[in-house]
Amino acid sequence: MAGPADAGPAGTGPRRRRRWGRALAETAITILVVVLLAGLVRAFAFQTFWIPSSSMVPTLGVYDRVLVQKAFFTWRDVREGDIVVFSHPPLDHCGGPQGGDLVKRVIALPGQTIYSSGNSIYVNGRLLAEPYLPHNDPLGPPIPDASSQHPYRVPPGEFYMLGDNRAISCDSRYWRPIKGSSIIGKVVLVWWHDNHPDFRRF
Repeated sequence: MAGPADAGPAGTGPRRRRRWGRALAETAITILVVVLLAGLVRAFAFQTFWIPSSSMVPTLGVYDRVLVQKAFFTWRDVREGDIVVFSHPPLDHCGGPQGGDLVKRVIALPGQTIYSSGNSIYVNGRLLAEPYLPHNDPLGPPIPDASSQHPYRVPPGEFYMLGDNRAISCDSRYWRPIKGSSIIGKVVLVWWHDNHPDFRRF
């Protein structure tokens, strides 16, 4: 006759399998929730982008990685000097890939006037302070184009964009200001620069 000690291991086997099944299900649900939350964060809160060209040198180098704020941010929050990511302008005929998003710096806001004299830029008649650029950085093409005799006024709801590498950047001098509705988000952090981790906030 089997005693109580003999019945114990056989009786606990199903319970152990049930506990193992519950643990496995809980782990799977946890992983699923984490993946869903990561997807929501990427879609609505923050997103990482990489820099494909040298148009934002020296601030951002080629292949730098940046974190872009998308949540709680609209184009009405954009300020002069912000670095933003936006959809490819339809009037871009500079060559290179026509798809994908661009990263540039906001220079003039809706309704402001902008023009250049030599390498200096004037917004609403005042000299634009640009501590993020090297001293005497060459501007390249003027603002507006050389045929214009008057400052350029940025249309309502649009933003005048320039790359920090002014001499070679394809920006609003070529494809005019961008619509605010095309702005995806604001660059808030560089986390990879010059092929190594480098955390800088903006």
